Amino acid sequence: MRWTIRPPFARVALRRSAVRYADHEWDVVPGAWLEGGRFACERPGCPTSSCHPAVDGWERRAIVDPSTVERWWQRRAHAVLLATGHAFDVLEVPNSLGGRVLAAARMHAGVLGPGRLQVRGPVAATPVGRWMFLVRPGDPLRPDLENSLDVVRHGHGSWVPAPPTRLPEGAVRWVVPPEEVAWSLPDSYAVQRMIVDSLFTHLDRVPHLPRQLSTARRAA
Repeated sequence: MRWTIRPPFARVALRRSAVRYADHEWDVVPGAWLEGGRFACERPGCPTSSCHPAVDGWERRAIVDPSTVERWWQRRAHAVLLATGHAFDVLEVPNSLGGRVLAAARMHAGVLGPGRLQVRGPVAATPVGRWMFLVRPGDPLRPDLENSLDVVRHGHGSWVPAPPTRLPEGAVRWVVPPEEVAWSLPDSYAVQRMIVDSLFTHLDRVPHLPRQLSTARRAA
């Protein structure tokens, strides 16, 4: 017999995670719930079938009150969405780049020792190959990343799906759980610096790459 995880078990797991995020003052938004291969919500005529907030005016309704968050998940297995630009921003990159950045951050922390220029923070991954680095809010992208197709910054007015939200392709998961770093957030520019180094170091190693791309970091 084949077993699958279905409500209410999925709903309970999502609710517990949403409450835990709210307990740490991360702004939580209820997302649409997954039905088959698309997301559904209670808004009449909603044309959005991908992951999206389930409530109108979601920016105003993002909340850190655990009791309110718990009530949202009483009836539905809502996706757990986290509003960015308040407690944290998110730097979203492809998983190949994310793996290099995380390796660099671990090495950097090992060299400097605990408490010295904290560059490690929570990191989540989607099943479609995107890694999300949670960083301190407020800093825009560096000029040398603004036009990069590999890097997306989520700040005010944006949101990201949080574990254990399920997408049609699979579940969002933690690569570095918040507990592993004591819910601390690294400096955004420190992480961006590692993204730049990882991105252009990789380009330097690609054969037959136009020289102007591989030297862009030096000109920045």
